[in-house]
Amino acid sequence: MTPARFESAHTARLQDSQPERVAQARAYALALIDTVVLETGEPALEHADGVRAILADIGADDDAQAAAYLNLAVPHLAHPHDQLRKHFGEPLAALAVQTRKLVEVSRMARGGPDEAELRRRHIELVRRLLLGFSRDLRVALLRLASRLQSLRFFTRSKSDAPAAFLAESMEVYAPLANRLGIWQIKWELEDLAFRLMQPAVYKDIARQLDERRVEREQGIQAAIAQLHDALRQQHIAAQVVGRPKHIYSIWRKMQGKQLRFDQVMDLRALRIIVADVNACYAALSVVHSMWTALPEEFDDYIARPKPNGYQSLHTVVRTGSGQIFEIQIRTEAMHAYAEHGSAAHWAYKEAGVKGYQGQVQADDYQTRIALARQLLALQQELARGPLPASSSGADAAAEADVEDRIFVLTPQARIVELVKGATPVDFAYALHTDLGHRCRGARVDGALVPLTTPLRSGQTVEIVAAKEGGPSRDWLNPELGYLRSPRARAKVRAWFNQIVQQDTIAKGRAQVERLLQREGKTSVNLQTLAEGLGFGTADELFERVGKEEFSLRQIETFLRAQTSPPAAQEETVTLPGNAAPPKAGGQQVLVVGVGSLLTQLASCCKPAPPDVIGGFVTREKGVSVHRINCPNFRNIARQHPERVIAVTWSQGSEGEALYPVDIEVSASDRQGLLRDISEVLTKERINVIAVNTRSIADRAQMRFTVQLSHSGKLRRALGLIAEVPGVMKAWRR
Repeated sequence: MTPARFESAHTARLQDSQPERVAQARAYALALIDTVVLETGEPALEHADGVRAILADIGADDDAQAAAYLNLAVPHLAHPHDQLRKHFGEPLAALAVQTRKLVEVSRMARGGPDEAELRRRHIELVRRLLLGFSRDLRVALLRLASRLQSLRFFTRSKSDAPAAFLAESMEVYAPLANRLGIWQIKWELEDLAFRLMQPAVYKDIARQLDERRVEREQGIQAAIAQLHDALRQQHIAAQVVGRPKHIYSIWRKMQGKQLRFDQVMDLRALRIIVADVNACYAALSVVHSMWTALPEEFDDYIARPKPNGYQSLHTVVRTGSGQIFEIQIRTEAMHAYAEHGSAAHWAYKEAGVKGYQGQVQADDYQTRIALARQLLALQQELARGPLPASSSGADAAAEADVEDRIFVLTPQARIVELVKGATPVDFAYALHTDLGHRCRGARVDGALVPLTTPLRSGQTVEIVAAKEGGPSRDWLNPELGYLRSPRARAKVRAWFNQIVQQDTIAKGRAQVERLLQREGKTSVNLQTLAEGLGFGTADELFERVGKEEFSLRQIETFLRAQTSPPAAQEETVTLPGNAAPPKAGGQQVLVVGVGSLLTQLASCCKPAPPDVIGGFVTREKGVSVHRINCPNFRNIARQHPERVIAVTWSQGSEGEALYPVDIEVSASDRQGLLRDISEVLTKERINVIAVNTRSIADRAQMRFTVQLSHSGKLRRALGLIAEVPGVMKAWRR
């Protein structure tokens, strides 16, 4: 039976024996993907069946196999997460959606225009795999199985695979399978990708292997018989099998040691599987007593397991006839782990009805931590790889940006991404703002450390938190080194800004309430009062009063106007024509038809030429000049229309004087925001005379008071400020 027919028959058998949950997922997806063809050219349903078969072979659970179908259905659903959750529950819906997101990231990662950019995108893909892994380990298994199925399809259909697709398979997915200990998938990924990348070299090695197959198989069978007899004489129960040498590993050895094919001596490989560890060393003794060992080729991965948990004894021997054999000795448990990895046998039942959400049993904790660190190591290896000599400065900068990130672990093995040099306080704020506020200490890999300790990738961090409380002001001092993350620093500032704001509001409320008592207006509704003065809420009024930005006299005027006889209801104020008389006394504002009068520019709206303006005759300070759309002016004009007077800018007022104007900016708080906005104003030659900022919940509110001779200059400046990263809105107050 050909490999393709065997694969199809195997898939058919799996479909016949599908668990109910997997069958339901396949039936659900069938209506959506039955006629869909993937970008590889493979029918989507055929791909899903193949992925499901691979996952079943390595022992993945039913939900992982079901997700092989559902993740392909995600693009064809209007609200995939909600719809899948309704039919299959939250854990499976999240797994399918997260897996699909990684498919899209993988597609974008293959769009690099050159080698440096391609490798940078591969690093980003691994980073996303890390984040997906932090939510559910099965995400990595699904991506590995999907990639293997795609390579099988390209090989079976004899179609050309994109070079970037093959490079990604070699640089990301095969190392990922290796890190997770799933060698069965690792070797096949490498062999198939190599076959598609260099078909001529692959076929040449395969041909030479076939030419020596009879001789090699005869030698292997003779060695197996000898080993069986020797082990039986020593009363060691063992299974001895010949292990095929993978073509890609042969080519790697030829390249690494500059050998021709006929110079590769260890094409023969044997594997001895015994009952326990003692039997492993006993079998090793038998092997070394039979044949001559090559000491430099011996490795004891039982006493010193590989970082990913792999265990086995490796030795290379030369027989009396001169043949060289590579021999691996391991127990049944070690063999199962070596073939499929602990990732494939993960126990997902510990989360109960809530599903798998990163919770782990005590027995699995160390294994999960070890696997997480393998993925971290893979990311770091890619990041450390050399850039091509022709890489541009932009490539190098992008690479540096990737290397400026670290990944640390929570006690539950969730992976958290931080900036390089981040401290335990940064880590606490990355988990939750409230946890950051209450952070009082930290354990890194089980040991208590100062809160200023820089973290490194792969470390496990546990936060010691108070039941209540807030951050220390010392955390905002950069010289003390408590915070490295701009986001965490913004959260600390927001805490203290909120306290200051609350104090300011309390101060303003007390002043307003005292004024109401003095005026005998204690029954006035504070919200109604605030709205009448042009504020959205009472707290906004209290804050402006507390900051002395809104005069109590204005509130007093408003209250007294409320008791005056009702005036005609006018929603707008109509001013006479702007026929300005000759300039008198050097004033910038002239009262139409009256001549020179004492005038003052209102601080509430800060008018400047060529704004349309109106005047209000005050009791003591002459004419108060407002912009015509000023809420305060409209309120006063409705109450006292007889005191409204037409005013205009004098001729030549533009350029003779500078007028203060307020600019409001609403933005997402970040480091360098104030500097970037100030640079825009500087380039526009706009003088800033005052700045007021506050941050609440990662939102920055800024007020700039600038000096202008003409308010029309603001239009371009506001447009440029709105283009600054993070700025959501910029307007004149």
